[in-house]
Amino acid sequence: MENFVHNIPTQLHFGKDAIACLPEVIGRYGKNVLLVYGGGSIRKIGLYDRIMDLLKDCNVVECGGIEPNPRIESVERGSVLCKENHIDVVLAAGGGSTIDAAKAICVGAYFEGDDYWEIVTTKGVKRKALPLVDILTLSATGSEFDGGGVISNLKTNEKMGNSFTYPSVSICDPQYTYSVNAYQTAAGSIDIMSHVLEGYFSRNEGVDLSDGIAEVILKSVIRNLPIALKKPDDYEARANLMMASSVACSGIPEYGKTYSGWVCHGLEHELSAWYDITHGVGLAIVTPVWMRYILKKDPSITPRFVSFAKNVFHLEDEDDTKLAYKGIDELEKFFTETGIPMKLSQLGIDDVHFEEMAQHVNRTGRLSNASVSLTEEDAVNILRMCL
Repeated sequence: MENFVHNIPTQLHFGKDAIACLPEVIGRYGKNVLLVYGGGSIRKIGLYDRIMDLLKDCNVVECGGIEPNPRIESVERGSVLCKENHIDVVLAAGGGSTIDAAKAICVGAYFEGDDYWEIVTTKGVKRKALPLVDILTLSATGSEFDGGGVISNLKTNEKMGNSFTYPSVSICDPQYTYSVNAYQTAAGSIDIMSHVLEGYFSRNEGVDLSDGIAEVILKSVIRNLPIALKKPDDYEARANLMMASSVACSGIPEYGKTYSGWVCHGLEHELSAWYDITHGVGLAIVTPVWMRYILKKDPSITPRFVSFAKNVFHLEDEDDTKLAYKGIDELEKFFTETGIPMKLSQLGIDDVHFEEMAQHVNRTGRLSNASVSLTEEDAVNILRMCL
C-alpha cells in the first residue's frame, strides 16, 4: 500500500431541499455573486427562480451558456465579469461542465495575463481563487467534490484538465436530477464508473478498503442506473447515483494505489477535443476496448480482471483468463443496454486524426507510465478498434 494524503476541504450539503442553506452559505463570503450556469435547464426545473428568491438580498451577475465541454472563451468571459463586478463568490448551478468552468473562473478572476489558456496549461502552481459554491444537477463528473476541472480549446483541438480550486460548499439535492434525460443519465453514470475503473486496474494488491469502495460504487451504479432510466423521479436511485458521483472522483477509491495513467480519460479527452462528443459516451466506447487490449498485451494483469469479474458481477469460471474476459463482456453489455452509441463510427468519427491524438495524449508520458505500459501505436490501435 502506497502513502497518501487525504484533503477534501469541501462542505457537502446532501438531500431534499438542501438548497435552503444557500443564503447562509453565500453570506459567508459576501453579497456580490457570479451565477454560472449552462444552457437554461436550471430555468426549466425551477432552480433559477429558487436561487434568485433565496439570494434576493445579493447582487447576482449572470454568466450563462456554459457548454457541455466548457470552452476557454467562457472561462475568460466569466473571469472578466468577476473583475468588472467585484465578485465575492462564484455560484455554479449545473453539472460537471458548469462546475469545471466555474473553478477555472474562480482562478481567472485573479489572472493578470491576456491568454487565459495559461490557466489550464500551467501545472503545479497554487493559485489564488475566489470561493466557489455549487448546486449539482447531474450525477457524473464528481466535480462537486474535487479540485480539478477540464476545459476545451477548440482552436487548438485540446481538452485538458488541471487543478484549480475545491468548491467551498457543494449542495446536492437528487431531486434536481429528475429531469435529466435518459441519454445524459446513462452517459453521466458511465462517467462515474470510469472514474473508479481507471484506478481499480492499478498494479497494487492488498488495498482492501480502496478496492471495496470502488466495487461498491460500481455495483451501486449497475443497480440504480436501470431504475433511474425507467423511473426518472425515483429518489433513492437518483440519490445513490449522486453519492456515487461525489466519491468516485474524490480520490478516495485510489488511496494507497499507484497512479494508473487514466488512459481511457486521456483518449476520450482527445476525441472530445476534436469532435466535441459527450464525455461519458466516449468513455463507454473506449473502456471495454482498452480493457481487452491491455489484458491481451500483458496477461500478468489478469488477477485484477478476475477480481473485477468476481466481486462486481459475481461471475465464476475455473479458467482465470476466460473469467477475466467474461467480466469485460458483462461491462460492455451493461453499457450497451443503456442505449448509448458503442462505436465511434456512430458518432461520425473516422481515423483521420488518431495519430495526432495519440501523440498529444502521450506528451507527458501518460501512456508509457500507465498500469500496462502503452505506446502511441497502441493508442492508435485502440482507437481504431473503437470504430
